[in-house]
Amino acid sequence: MEILEKLFGSEAKVKILKLFLFNPGEAFDASHAAERSKVSRGVARKEIYNLEKIGFLRSKTYSKEIRRQKNRGMASIRKRTNGWSLDPKFPYTESLEIFLGNVNPFHHKEIIKKISRACKIQLLILSGLFIKEPDSRVDLLVAGDDLKEGMLENVIKTIESEIGREVRYASFETSEFKYRYSMFDKLIRDILDYPHEKVVNKIGL
Repeated sequence: MEILEKLFGSEAKVKILKLFLFNPGEAFDASHAAERSKVSRGVARKEIYNLEKIGFLRSKTYSKEIRRQKNRGMASIRKRTNGWSLDPKFPYTESLEIFLGNVNPFHHKEIIKKISRACKIQLLILSGLFIKEPDSRVDLLVAGDDLKEGMLENVIKTIESEIGREVRYASFETSEFKYRYSMFDKLIRDILDYPHEKVVNKIGL
């Protein structure tokens, strides 16, 4: 990310670029873009306006799901809101996709370090978008001890903010993974039977 930050001027701009570039069919308002990119709303709005000026983004009204308090619980409603989406007429979209798609912001050590916050990793497999295999069931599989699902979800969101894409992942306590593996669990077999990369393999698969 450091190289891209220097090329494009800021880490926030790179994150916003990737968010819209790799989700071309979606619209985001400033608050949603800020949440997905893990930057402040003010920074997101500034970068969005700059990208709109050069024709990379176009304004778009879309339906957004909002969670609100209702009686004693939470309810989801849909609301029309003003946002932005990738402008299909932007002339350098393909070039940016190739360039940014080929620059991986994470080395293996960085991914391991991030995932290690959520568990003691025994198995970490990368697939899908990490190795350019779009037909994979998941992008990341982790099995570990003392797995903290909430913390892992936050780690995944951080990774998503860096790469601009949603990360499909599967997580298991080590004992559960070993049991499901021994029972020829379909999800696990599908992951292992297709191209993947074992970054950590203390289980000895």
